[in-house]
Amino acid sequence: MSSTLKIYVLALVSFLVGTSEYVIAGILDRIADTMNISLIAAGQLITIFSLVYALGTPVIIALTSRWDRRKLLLYFLGLFVVANVLAYLLPGYGLFVAARVLMALGAGVVVVTALTVASQIAAEGKQASAIATVITGFTASLIVGVPLGRLVAASWDWKLVFAGIAVLGILAMLVIAAAVPLKKQLSLLKQPRIVLALLVTFFWLGGYSIAYTYISPYLVSVSGMSEALLSSALLAFGIASLIGSKVGGFSADRWGVKRTLITGMTLHIVSLVLLNITASSHLAVFLVLILWSFAAWSSGPTQQYNLVTMAPESSGIMLSLNSSVMQLAMAAGAGIGGIAVSSVSLSSITWIGAVGVAVAVIIVIGSYRSGSAKSTHTDTSHNAA
Repeated sequence: MSSTLKIYVLALVSFLVGTSEYVIAGILDRIADTMNISLIAAGQLITIFSLVYALGTPVIIALTSRWDRRKLLLYFLGLFVVANVLAYLLPGYGLFVAARVLMALGAGVVVVTALTVASQIAAEGKQASAIATVITGFTASLIVGVPLGRLVAASWDWKLVFAGIAVLGILAMLVIAAAVPLKKQLSLLKQPRIVLALLVTFFWLGGYSIAYTYISPYLVSVSGMSEALLSSALLAFGIASLIGSKVGGFSADRWGVKRTLITGMTLHIVSLVLLNITASSHLAVFLVLILWSFAAWSSGPTQQYNLVTMAPESSGIMLSLNSSVMQLAMAAGAGIGGIAVSSVSLSSITWIGAVGVAVAVIIVIGSYRSGSAKSTHTDTSHNAA
């Protein structure tokens, strides 16, 4: 199997995981209605998944560092499939939460391995594009999984979504190829530039999550969208995320990480602000959603590549750390979004999300200026010597 085909297989796996995580946002109100819980409680399903993913993945990766990578992928994809079956079969909110915990544990191991392998098997100069292709699996889940999940929830039972994911999981287990072992590296977090880069991930994705977690009830309640229009909006959002992810990877390869990150995150902020300002116009909201998704997802592969280039010899650990920070950001964003909805208003999530992304931009600019200043100081000292 060629490297390119292997990368697309890894993208297929990430699609599966992405669907299981993001579909909740698309059916949040349906879950709340059928389980007789509040929107806030339903939103915490995302928080719980992300926290377990973030905290459990590094521990499992460490404990299984000597396992055969192919078997590890199969075992944890199997766990993921079982969790989705349980999510479909078991009644009640508490048992559904338990199934989500198992789902997150399985998902984390699979994703970290997929991202690591993609960066290692890609051709020279194509690492960012390879990572972008794997992340395309996540964005494809927004295009197909979330809108389809909404349609299934509206027409039948939202739990059928998880039955479908389980079937796809079984198919994915049949196409997983060999994986490259994860490398061990220590003390990466002692480097300030790596910590700053991880903080960029946290605030960028945290700001995104604050708004995205409650996007379905926002579009229904604040913008007044119908069920049919909502499904179309979620589909357009997903397509834009796919394009944004690919453009982000291409831009990072061609024009550099700094320019790509700052441009994408600035558009991210603008789109969140516009989403609130244009809430009364369905057409405007539709267009802004496309801009938001495109801008937000252009930063994903760029940031992954940024971290890989900081410590290329430790790419596995770097991507594992970033993956955990991403899930912590999703958890924090969902939690903060829930607090905002209950304490302020549903419409406030866009403003608060924009603030989070703005912090990420400030960190990017500050870290690059600091790096330039240190480089200049080093050059001056060397010349003086």
